[in-house]
Amino acid sequence: MTTAVEPGPVDLHLAARRIAAHVLRTPLLRMPAAVPEVLLKAEHLQHGGSFKMRGAANAVLALKARHIVTGSSGNHGIALAGLAAELGIRLTVVLAAGANQAKAALIRALGADTIGVEGGVGERDEAARALAAETGAVFVPSSDHPLVVAGQGTVGAEILADAPDADAVYVPTGGGGLLAGVCLAARDHPVRVVGVEPATMPRYARSLAAGRPLCLPSRDTVADGLRCQRPGTVPYPIVRDRVDDMVTVSDTDVLAAMDLLHRCGIRAEPSGAVALAGALRDRGRGGSAARSVAVVSGGNTAAALRAATARHHLEEIP
Repeated sequence: MTTAVEPGPVDLHLAARRIAAHVLRTPLLRMPAAVPEVLLKAEHLQHGGSFKMRGAANAVLALKARHIVTGSSGNHGIALAGLAAELGIRLTVVLAAGANQAKAALIRALGADTIGVEGGVGERDEAARALAAETGAVFVPSSDHPLVVAGQGTVGAEILADAPDADAVYVPTGGGGLLAGVCLAARDHPVRVVGVEPATMPRYARSLAAGRPLCLPSRDTVADGLRCQRPGTVPYPIVRDRVDDMVTVSDTDVLAAMDLLHRCGIRAEPSGAVALAGALRDRGRGGSAARSVAVVSGGNTAAALRAATARHHLEEIP
């Protein structure tokens, strides 16, 4: 089972040092003329194509496991598969029904095994935990682990170091590991932290309103990386105690934000455009801050996945 130990600022600093050789310190980008008051944290440029490399690297390096099992919608599995190939670790990734098949293909091309299960993210993670227990492997969840949260928190630490005068940070929210990490980084900083969820899966908004974690039925969304049904045991209290607001965005909002990013030359997948969609929604209602940062959390578009998969297949030819 996942430990409920809550990470603190010291864990974030340790994570930053631990993962430094395995991750990029991604830049803050300005959107040319389109939305000048919004900066973009460019995690689509990260190794593995998403912020997930940070939490994955922190967990793998700290745990020193030789066989890892995880449940993933795609990007966490891709990050772990890249690390496993580099470090000689055996990896098995459990995928829920409806998982992105292009992401699954890249995970396999990187050398990991994949197993599909019926049901949603809850059933996926339950199956992954059971497989880890059965095989003696270490279970590394995509968000609900102190080491993963601390690794993701380095995104927030970099944002606040590079834009200390930012009024708000918009964070895409699925299982909550990234949001919790940013909350952890901003614990003693006056910046407004806003979590952004797909309108079909507002698990944090509803859980915070209810005062306890709730499990929502699995629903479709174009943001395939944000399909988690329940807030994590580790992220939930961190988010509860620090987040300033939760907003929801429709698939239409997400696709419009993604199109805007693409027109600005920023390769973002749908999940990676969710935070900008939230910032634009607040701006449209007159509620956006004067200087905001939106996390572009991933760039594993269909084209990028095809290219990466083909490249890794070619590398296998002797």
